[in-house]
Amino acid sequence: MLDKFLKHIAQTSDAPMGLEISHAEGPYLFTTDNKRFVDFISGIAVSSLGHRHPKVIQAIHEQVDKHLHVMVYGEFVQKPQVDFAELLTSNLPEKLNQVYFVNSGTEATEGALKLAKKFTGRSKLIGFKNSYHGDTHGSLSVTGRDVYRDPYLPLLPDVHFLDFNSDEGLDLIDDKTAAVIMEPIQGEGGIIPARKEWLKKVRTKCDEAGALLIFDEIQSGFGRTGNLFAFEEYQVVPDILCLAKAMAGGMPMGAFVSSLEIFQTFKYDPPLNHVTTFGGHPVSAAAAFANLRELLSGNYLQRAKEIEKLIKQTLTGKGIVEVRGKGAMLGLQLESWDLTKKVVEDCFENGILLGWTLHSNTLIRLAPPLIIEDELLEEVLHIILSAVQKHA
Repeated sequence: MLDKFLKHIAQTSDAPMGLEISHAEGPYLFTTDNKRFVDFISGIAVSSLGHRHPKVIQAIHEQVDKHLHVMVYGEFVQKPQVDFAELLTSNLPEKLNQVYFVNSGTEATEGALKLAKKFTGRSKLIGFKNSYHGDTHGSLSVTGRDVYRDPYLPLLPDVHFLDFNSDEGLDLIDDKTAAVIMEPIQGEGGIIPARKEWLKKVRTKCDEAGALLIFDEIQSGFGRTGNLFAFEEYQVVPDILCLAKAMAGGMPMGAFVSSLEIFQTFKYDPPLNHVTTFGGHPVSAAAAFANLRELLSGNYLQRAKEIEKLIKQTLTGKGIVEVRGKGAMLGLQLESWDLTKKVVEDCFENGILLGWTLHSNTLIRLAPPLIIEDELLEEVLHIILSAVQKHA
C-alpha cells in the first residue's frame, strides 16, 4: 500500500510518516500491522474529543440517512446548519452573531479577509511575524514567514508584518487598514500566547482606526486552551473569528463568524460575491453540533487546564527549556534540533505520536485529546521524559 501511496498521492515532504491506518478509537490510532499509537497531537488539534466520539458518530449516521449535499451554501434551509449556528453563536459575544460555513481553516481566513476589505472599503492588511493562517494565496499573504511565502510571490499587495507581542509598529494600524489578523496564541509559530495588555492595545488601535480585528482560532478554538475560545481569557472580542480543526469532531469544516452588520456587505455589489458549494455540508454540520453540545455538557474545559498542569509539572529537567502554551495546546521546547529529533523518534518507537510545529525545529507539539485519562497521560509523559533524559 505504501508504494501506491507514494505513487498516486501527491506528497508534501520527502519523508511522510507513512503509517497505514486501520482504524482509530478514542486517543488511539491502529495500523494495519496491528500496532497501536497514542495520538498525542490529536490529528493536529482536530480530534479534541478523541477519534470517533460516539455522539459525533451517531449524529453522522442520522444525517447520512436523511440527505447529503442538496444545494450550494446559503440557498436552502438545512436544519444541521441552523442548529449548529444557533448553538455556536449563543456561546459567543453578542456581536458575533452570524456564521459563514466553509470547509477548512484556510477558507475561513480567505473569507475573513474578503469580508474585512468589503466592509471597510480598504485594502491594507496587518499580520504578524511567525504567524500561520493557511496555504492558499490570500492566507499565505498574511502568514508571517518568508520561507513559505517567497516561492509564491507576488502575493496580495499592501500587507505589513509586525512583531508579535511588541508595541513597536502598532501605529501602522491606521485609517487605510482594512484588518489586523492574528492568532491569540501563535500555533505553528511556536505555541506563543499573546500578552493580555498588548492584545488590548491592538484592539484599541483597531477601534481608533476603524479597522477590523480578525482572530484566527483555527487551532486554539473549541476548548483546547481551557476556554471554549482563547480570546475569552484575554477579554478582547474580535470583529471576525476564524474557526476550523476541532469544530466537527474529525469531519471537514471551517467557519468565519462576525456580525449581521458586517455580513450585510456580502449581499450586494454584487450579490453572491462570496460563495461556496460544499460549505456547511449537512453531515459535517450535524457532527459539529453534536461535538459542540458534548464539549459544553462535559468537563472538557476544566480537563484542558488539568492536562496543562500535569504536563508542566512533569516535563522538567535537563534538556528541557520550557513547556509553554495554554490548556492542551502546549509546546515542549528542547535544547537542540538533534535532541528534539531523537525524542520524537524514540516516542514513535514506543507508540507515541508526536510532531513539530511548522516554524521550529526544537519545539514538540503537545496536543492530547481532552478525553485522555490521567493514567494514560502519565504513561505518555513518562515515555517523553525518559526519551529526553536518555539523549540530553
